[in-house]
Amino acid sequence: MVMKFIKENVWAAVALTLVRIYLGWQWLDAGWHKLTGSDAFSAAGFLKNATTNPVADKATKEAIYPTYTAFLEHFALPNVKLINFLIPVGEFLVGLGLIIGGLTAAAAFFGILMNFLFLFSGTVSTNPWLLLLGIIIFIAGTNAGKFGLDYFLLGWIRKGWTKLTGRGGDTKIAA
Repeated sequence: MVMKFIKENVWAAVALTLVRIYLGWQWLDAGWHKLTGSDAFSAAGFLKNATTNPVADKATKEAIYPTYTAFLEHFALPNVKLINFLIPVGEFLVGLGLIIGGLTAAAAFFGILMNFLFLFSGTVSTNPWLLLLGIIIFIAGTNAGKFGLDYFLLGWIRKGWTKLTGRGGDTKIAA
């Protein structure tokens, strides 16, 4: 009943629009400051700290997320220039997508992904709050973008997909 309400009700869409704009502003603002700040953004210090002081079990001192720490150590740090580009641009685009309601579910998904990555590094800050709001927007799906660009964009994408594949949204497999 709650899922039907959040995914289909027009009043839920109104509330989701407000939540979506708030969440989008948080992401857009964070990305914008990194893109335009007087000091060039660098994730190198953050990444080094996350690998040298990973989230660890207090008793055993062992890393709780060893695969994530290995990812940071063996991919993110050696490619820090790429990470320095992806983080601010990603934050900005997630925020923009949420504010204008364009590809809302995708924007919420990537926001959720970034929140988890920051949490795995041990950064709490506003991440749990933004994560919760992002999950609500993601679960709502198309209703979250009803009063946004998705109202027009998703129909256009469906029409293009139909032309491209020769079939509509029906993905049933014939027996």
